[in-house]
Amino acid sequence: QVQLVESGGGLVQPGGSLRLSCAASGFTFSNYAMNWYRQAPGKERELVARITSIGGSTNYADSVKGRFTISRDNAKNTVYLQMNTLKPEDTAVYYCNTRWYGAIYWGQGTQVTVSS
Repeated sequence: QVQLVESGGGLVQPGGSLRLSCAASGFTFSNYAMNWYRQAPGKERELVARITSIGGSTNYADSVKGRFTISRDNAKNTVYLQMNTLKPEDTAVYYCNTRWYGAIYWGQGTQVTVSS
């Protein structure tokens, strides 16, 4: 079955960097777009970044443009989110996501906390 497993979260000071990873299995990874979402306490889950399948076109939320970079390694079935110049408002649980045969799949999430 489809599985998405995020890793790489943690506590970082403002201005710092983290790289999140999402390892995928159970489907032909290279054929599908992948997304990173985040959900902060008391807020709705929001789309942070998206990358298409083989072409690798990307889209970002305005709040992270110029600071975050989404990428994928189709040989490793992994999607990444490089997060630079982190701000306290980036604190959230980060999830990867894909849609496969009409169903939406989520990982378990990884906590990112930006605080001094």
